[in-house]
Amino acid sequence: MGGRGRSRTQRKHFKQSRDNVWKHGSNSDASSAVDVDNSADIQTTKKDSWEPLKTQNAAFEDYYKEQEIVAPEEWDTFIEFLRKQLPAAFRINSSSQFCLDIRSQLEDGFVKSLQSEFTGDETEALRPLPWYPENLAWHSNFSRKQLRKTQTLERFHEFLKLAHEIGNITRQEAVSMVPPLFLDVHPDHFVLDMCAAPGSKTFQLLEIIHRANEPGSLPSGMVFDYSVVANDVDVQRSNLLIHQTKRMCTANLMVTNHEAQDFPGCRLSKFLHKCSDLSAKGLIIDQLLFDRVLCDVPCSGDGTLRKAPDIWRKWNAGMGNGLHGLQLKIAMRGIALLKVGGRMVYSTCSMNPVENEAVVAEILRRCGDSIELLDVSSHLPQLVRRPGLKKWKVRDKGVWLSSYKDVPEHRRPGILSSMFPSGRNIVDSSQKHDGHGAAEGEDGEGNMDAECIAEPAMNDDASLPEINDEVSSFPLERCMRIVPHDQNTGAFFIAVFLKCSPFPVIEKTGGADGQMIHKKEDLSKAAKENASNLDEGEAISAGDTETDAGSLDNETSKTLEDDGSEDQQGTGSEIAVSEKVGVKRKLQNQGKWKGIDPVILFNDEAVISSIKAFYGINDSFPLHGHLVSRNSDTNSVKRIYYVSKSVKDVLELNLLVGQQLKIASVGLKMFERQTSKDGTSTSCRFRISSEGLPLLLPYLTKQVLLAPLVDFKHLLQYKSIKFGDLVDTDLKEKTSAIELGCCVVVLKEAHTLSSVAIQVDSSTIAIGCWKGRSNLNVMVTSLDCTDLLERLEKRMEARSAQTSEVQNVGAKVDSNLNDTDVNEEGKNDVEMKEETTVDMVAS
Repeated sequence: MGGRGRSRTQRKHFKQSRDNVWKHGSNSDASSAVDVDNSADIQTTKKDSWEPLKTQNAAFEDYYKEQEIVAPEEWDTFIEFLRKQLPAAFRINSSSQFCLDIRSQLEDGFVKSLQSEFTGDETEALRPLPWYPENLAWHSNFSRKQLRKTQTLERFHEFLKLAHEIGNITRQEAVSMVPPLFLDVHPDHFVLDMCAAPGSKTFQLLEIIHRANEPGSLPSGMVFDYSVVANDVDVQRSNLLIHQTKRMCTANLMVTNHEAQDFPGCRLSKFLHKCSDLSAKGLIIDQLLFDRVLCDVPCSGDGTLRKAPDIWRKWNAGMGNGLHGLQLKIAMRGIALLKVGGRMVYSTCSMNPVENEAVVAEILRRCGDSIELLDVSSHLPQLVRRPGLKKWKVRDKGVWLSSYKDVPEHRRPGILSSMFPSGRNIVDSSQKHDGHGAAEGEDGEGNMDAECIAEPAMNDDASLPEINDEVSSFPLERCMRIVPHDQNTGAFFIAVFLKCSPFPVIEKTGGADGQMIHKKEDLSKAAKENASNLDEGEAISAGDTETDAGSLDNETSKTLEDDGSEDQQGTGSEIAVSEKVGVKRKLQNQGKWKGIDPVILFNDEAVISSIKAFYGINDSFPLHGHLVSRNSDTNSVKRIYYVSKSVKDVLELNLLVGQQLKIASVGLKMFERQTSKDGTSTSCRFRISSEGLPLLLPYLTKQVLLAPLVDFKHLLQYKSIKFGDLVDTDLKEKTSAIELGCCVVVLKEAHTLSSVAIQVDSSTIAIGCWKGRSNLNVMVTSLDCTDLLERLEKRMEARSAQTSEVQNVGAKVDSNLNDTDVNEEGKNDVEMKEETTVDMVAS
């Protein structure tokens, strides 16, 4: 019941995205519609009665005034910014082939043109975000509404729409770009994004890794063997994530569907009897552990008021209280999956300290010296941020609570000691209770009792000092809170953790073998003494020593769940302790996941050999053993995906542990089954996909054509060209000579001879085509063709401008040289006359 309750609650709040009620025609609720004019934000009902959209909430203002999120003298400015629409922000996708071209177009084109059209505060209507590296993120003072409505911005708006649809830019809130920048990802890291949809941060992480390549190198998954696992609980939202990230053209990504707090660790120790020889399989991992974890948890979202003003109407203090438990579970699961020496970023788009500092403090309280809260104040110095709070209060049912002892007994199932700065679980002696009353469902104010945390034994407050205003003893000032009026953004909270060591070991004090304790009473006692305030399922590490699953008896296997399907799991051989000790929990179905196609290693030698022979794929490209499909019937496979070595290891581990991972997407779509419309038969049934072409292109030796600019542009314009209509003679001959079927057309640089071998680098432009009996047909979408034509025109204009500038400089140099020659001749004439005069005088 507990798992199902969590699932319902999580999906209820976060499965569907909110409507943007600033937008024309959006509905703020089931009975109203919204329209917006250019002068004010107006709300209209179906009866056409107009009234202002409400951007105020007395409970909200009272709450954050009391929490002292900002200084009293800043309050009016703070609220004023919250009531304004959020300016548009976007990020140039650094993995795009035209990244530098787009940045130059913004810097030298739109910025200057907008400055000439607008005055005053609007002269900096478009500018790069000063704290984002390499001018790759941009901020516009115009809201999305203004971009759509203002005629003078129409050209800029069209540029944004096309670039976003193609994938050259990502429309993303500015503060949402911050957490990945503090994760410090490297090209050899295993990375987990726990709550990834809709995928902007995942894409950003992939870009950061991609930028670590040498300048000019190709986006190859073989250069750096990293792996990124992007997880989200909802399958439909994951589809958007998959769509976002496929533009990255990476074989190192896996998308999974799990509740983040129950993400499986895929521990192999329980399955060692099934695979005794790991070295023969080449498997180098025996469980899922990550170098970096991004924990951007579900939250109440009041930091997004500027783009989702419907929150003004819905907000109440119970929203944050109800999510605290879930956020803590997800964060602790992330730390459990983190390697020693790894880094985790915890973030929310909420301003509520109960969702932010309270969660951070409880993590530090539970993990002790194993976890360090990092001070990153010197990183990104141009990003304006506020230090985290060290004191706050909890509001429940309209009452302010300064300490857990103030919580009425009937409210303790929903109001936890971990919500308070001290985290001390103290009550009046007349109000003692067992501390485990976690009821299912929600109360009337939105408190999610299903997510309550099990509390340790209560202490009589007579033995403890009186607490009035609690202050946390942890260095929470190392957290950062971004508020809207500092840099005209939304609000965000970020904390960065470093895992210094495994969690403490719980062992029997007696006995030479040092076996893990597994008796119910001993385990309960040890948990109270050594892991105060541990939640059910939180990890207790076995330290640096490996615990052999074979050495644990049946009773141990009942009490210590380490398969990761239900309970949390930690690093090394960390073992999760169930709240219901001694009760064997039902394992998840280890067979095929309902509604999810299986991941099958594709080993059809006949098909692979035909692909290699047809395209002349170089043997240095590791094709064998790196292909997967989603269809168990080899003859019916429509798509073949390519995975990197690191992802392949995860897949093999997942198969060995009974397919614990629910995989929605994996790898890079490399080949697609293709049939000719005119019935032409080809020796290879699979064409190269557009996503896979950048990775495979350097290794192709057949079916590659070199086209001059004129023919390349004609292909993009007309989509299909007869061989006889090709301008270049060499291209005509080679097109006729290659086999029928898929081919690749590469843009030939000027003055490049057709006989010269194709040199592929990051600037190479190529498209997939299909050679029929008499035509060459483009296999690229119309939108991609339009964008590529525009990019080529921009490049030609830039080169023409450079050529003209060089010619002008050359002409100026020649003119100066001519003037110098004339002056030298005049000087010589003068010298000759002077010499003649001297000679005459001398004689």
